[in-house]
Amino acid sequence: MSAQTTDKKVNEITFKLFQKYRNIDDYAKAKLSELEKDIYGVNYHKTKANAIIENAKTLKSKFNSKVPKTMEELLTLKNIARKSANIILSIGYDINVGFAVDTHVIRLANLYGLTKEKDPNKIELDLLKIIPEKERREFQLRIVQYGRDYCPAKKHDHESCPLVAVLNKKLKK
Repeated sequence: MSAQTTDKKVNEITFKLFQKYRNIDDYAKAKLSELEKDIYGVNYHKTKANAIIENAKTLKSKFNSKVPKTMEELLTLKNIARKSANIILSIGYDINVGFAVDTHVIRLANLYGLTKEKDPNKIELDLLKIIPEKERREFQLRIVQYGRDYCPAKKHDHESCPLVAVLNKKLKK
């Protein structure tokens, strides 16, 4: 549900959603019009409600009600692309074959010279070359949090960002 919606809004909606829909059967049997109302507030709520119901049915029929553990299988689910699949694998299964590239990662990876690319897939490839597999989960969580807390997309003083201060100090040596 997070595409084109703030994490804060998704967290508000999922808190209520998880109280109402307790298991995969609840989602698979949900009425589309009702689920649309339940997730109203996320962008594209009608499309996302449909995908939730369809994916619940697919998980039941093709994956024994379990979330798949491979990129290839995850990408067969409706509205699941590499970013979401990487998050599911990393957070859900501690499988770090890829790298979830969101707006924070795109911005900061470029700002700090980790890539010169703008395309998320190319950025992922660049990051996979320099971030060891055992560090990918923590790195992607930290870079996103850093972007939220210290280095947002809106204009701000980069010199007050803690990481910039550390990098500047090292460069002066």
